[in-house]
Amino acid sequence: MKKTLAAVIFDLDGVLANTVEYHYLATKKVADEIGVPFTREQNLQMQGRGRNLLIEELVKGSQKEYKDEEKQVLGEKKNEYYQELIETITAEDVLPGMDVLIDELRHNDIKVAVASSSSNAKTVLGNLQLLGVCDYVVDITTVKELKPDPEIFLKAADELGIPYAHCIGIEDSEAGILAINEAPMFSIGIGNHPNANWQVDRTDEITYEKMVEKFQREC
Repeated sequence: MKKTLAAVIFDLDGVLANTVEYHYLATKKVADEIGVPFTREQNLQMQGRGRNLLIEELVKGSQKEYKDEEKQVLGEKKNEYYQELIETITAEDVLPGMDVLIDELRHNDIKVAVASSSSNAKTVLGNLQLLGVCDYVVDITTVKELKPDPEIFLKAADELGIPYAHCIGIEDSEAGILAINEAPMFSIGIGNHPNANWQVDRTDEITYEKMVEKFQREC
């Protein structure tokens, strides 16, 4: 008997909107202020791992020893710069095909959740005009272990009341894919993610029909 798909849990950055560049620009501004290098490649490697860990990695490039309070201030600065950048986001910034996919999921009575490591997830979703179509958005402050730990995806499924095996997780970071697989849920990876159950190059490759077909074939 084929397993029924009941919920899809989306990451936000790089999945629903291309906010990855905004994270880079905000972090680069902090990096420049403290005189350490920070590249787009480093930014991609840190996707999904949380602001505190990002700052920890950033200050490793400095000759100065930063106290916990100073690192906290740097993290708050990064967040302030990011918040300024995301003020310009609109519904036009939803990545190709994602709004259509969410509409189809809701039309087929499949729950929609967002599991993002960003403390600004609801703000971004509101600017994208997607907040109202989500059944649940994980509050990152309630999550103890960040990706690649599966906690954030497990919490989303638990809040929806859906068994993990009946969920799909969509990510664009390796940490996120590892988290989904550990859940364990069916994983869709956007980009070069050979560990994903289904790997796509672009968001608009993910259609409802293909998703269900891949999910049922794998399960």
